Formats: sequence, structure tokens, C-alpha cells
Amino acid sequence: MNLHEYQAKRLFAEHGIPIPHGEVAFTPEEARKITQDLGGRAVIKSQVLTGGRGKAGGIKVAQSPDEAEANARAILGMTIKGLTVNKVLVDELAPGIRQELYLAALIDRGRRLPMIMASAAGGMDIEDVADKSPEKIHIAHIDPTIGVRGFQTTYLARAMNLPREVWGDFHKIVVGLYDCFKTNDASLTEINPLIITGEGKLLALDGKMSIDDNALSRQPRLAEMRDFDEEPPTEAEARRTGITFIKLDGNICCMVNGAGLAMATMDIIKLYGGEPANFLDIGGGARADQVATALRLILSDPNVEAVLFNIFGGITRGDEVARGILSALEQIDTKVPMVVRLAGTNAQEGLALLAEADMLTAATLSEAAEKAVAAAKAARETGRKS
Repeated sequence: MNLHEYQAKRLFAEHGIPIPHGEVAFTPEEARKITQDLGGRAVIKSQVLTGGRGKAGGIKVAQSPDEAEANARAILGMTIKGLTVNKVLVDELAPGIRQELYLAALIDRGRRLPMIMASAAGGMDIEDVADKSPEKIHIAHIDPTIGVRGFQTTYLARAMNLPREVWGDFHKIVVGLYDCFKTNDASLTEINPLIITGEGKLLALDGKMSIDDNALSRQPRLAEMRDFDEEPPTEAEARRTGITFIKLDGNICCMVNGAGLAMATMDIIKLYGGEPANFLDIGGGARADQVATALRLILSDPNVEAVLFNIFGGITRGDEVARGILSALEQIDTKVPMVVRLAGTNAQEGLALLAEADMLTAATLSEAAEKAVAAAKAARETGRKS
């Protein structure tokens, strides 16, 4: 679950990280009033759960309340990467920016440890820095039983060539960011940029935070922060049904039981020249109604050219999955080709049901992926000819 900038920064402040004063506005008039309260100058920042807001025109500086109102009116309602801006954060202007830094706490899955990542090249193009100049990215791995140590923040500060007078405050911010990361079961806490102001102070101008969904049961306060308006409708419906679904940009939909099997299915689709259109895990005990819901969700994507079912039955029964597929097809009028691979519990019963409906089946995952990619290609060619 991702948080908005204003939500992330407020959580940062609870852990001693300095942030600008600011409030959220839902109307241009509210933005004007907040700007007046901040002294007449502010930055108006769109609040949507995506990057690239500045480049899209979603962040504007206002030198007066009138300009703040005009900027808010221009930003509210605009669309950034498919998301509509419904609110803006009105922040006080920073007192000059001497340098922009990058700072984050996240998990190094290879080392199975949390780590602090820092760079003196912060700002909008940090992705390019990581890609083209990785030597500018500095990392310190954290022992979770101990936490952040002084020598680690000293190493980072020296590697980033920070002015000696900010080292003490930098240590406090790194400790606070890691504490925020750990306390809130986050998978990422990020400040970009963390600035050194003209007065020589550190200030978190922006904030990003992702929460581990598996921990939301013990983070009820954070669960209430979820912005359902920012989520694709298909993903929201999938979550309500108990299905794990993430939309991607490919042409072949996958319906799989088990996250690891889903990843393997996506990989083999790419191996045979296709592109997965989604990640979908119907879980270990999927019922026919869940399968039907999942199929409706994936077929709502107009880019889909084929569907691949890869079900390995353990708790999940093959005949239940087959009934779900057939039930969904009774409700959905579609010409999208489908390939089904069933194995395990009641697989033969499920395949018999599908054979009666003239469904395309496969004995192995490789065969299923190859057939799905070929079916998608054939459907694409047919569409071009028509």
C-alpha cells in the first residue's frame, strides 16, 4: 500500500524528521487560505500516487495567495499518468536550497537485511543517477537487532561529501527514517529531495512511503490511510474478493494459484515472446466464484489477446477452477482465446469439464505458454485483417 506525500511526511515528522509546514487543500479557495496562513508564499503539489508529478506540471510555486489559488485551480482535476488530482498539498517555501540529497530505507532482498540508501545527487532524476552513475549511490546495511549506528551515518555523510556541520542532523534523520520504516512495517521510506537549506539546515521536501500489505492487520491506523480513489478499480475489486491482482502492460493475462507459480508463469510467457498483462494469484483455496470474478477482471483489459490459466491443485481443486471458468464465460461474451493447464487435485475432473466446452488445454506449463503466445499472435493477426 502506497501513501500520499503528505501522509508519509507526517509520519516522518513523528520520528523527528523536519518537514515544511503545510496543509492539504481540496479546493482552490482552501489553497489560498492555507497560503495566507503560511505567510503568502507556498508550493502547490498534486497528491497522486505516482512519480513524475513535477514534470507533468503537477507542482507549482506561488508567490502570493492569488497565485496559489490559480495554481491549485490548474492542478486540481488534471490527470497524471491516468490518475486524477483530487487534492493538493500546500507547503511553505523552503528558505533557499543549497543542495538536494536522496535518502531511503528499504529492504535488500539479496542480503535479507534492511539498508539505508543515500546519494548527493537527489532530485527528479534519481533513477537516471542509479542507472548511469551507480557510484553516486551509497549503501549501509542495518542489523535489525541493533539499528542504525553512528559509524554508518558518518560513512554515508563522508561518502556524499556533506558539510561537516550537518553530520549530526543527518544522523538524526537517518535514524528517524529507519525507525519510521521499522515501526510502520514499511517496505520503503524515501526522502527525495532531502535538502540542505540556505541556512544550513536539513529539510525533507518530499516523502514517499510503501507499507507491506501483509502487515496491515497490525497497522490499523495505516490501513485507514488507504486512498481507494487512487487505486485501479480492478485491483480494488480483486482485494475485496480475496484475490491478489496487479495490472501490467502486456497482452497475455495470467490466472495462477500461488505467488511463486505466478512469477514463473510470467517469466515463461516472456520466454516464448509474449508479455504478461497482469499478476494474478487466486490463492490456495480459490472457489468457483473467485475464479469467475478474477476472469471478469482480467478480461476487462482491452489490451488482452489471450488468457493463460496455470493451476497446480493442492488445496485448490481443479474441478472448482474449471467450474469458475465456465461460470464466468456464461456471464461474459468474449472471443479472447484461452489456454488452461491443470495439474494436481481433481485435475482430470476439471479437464473433462473444460473439454466439454471446447477449451484449449495443455499438459505442461511450457506447452501452455507456447500455445497462449501463439493464440495471442493469431488473434492479433485476425484483428488486423478484419
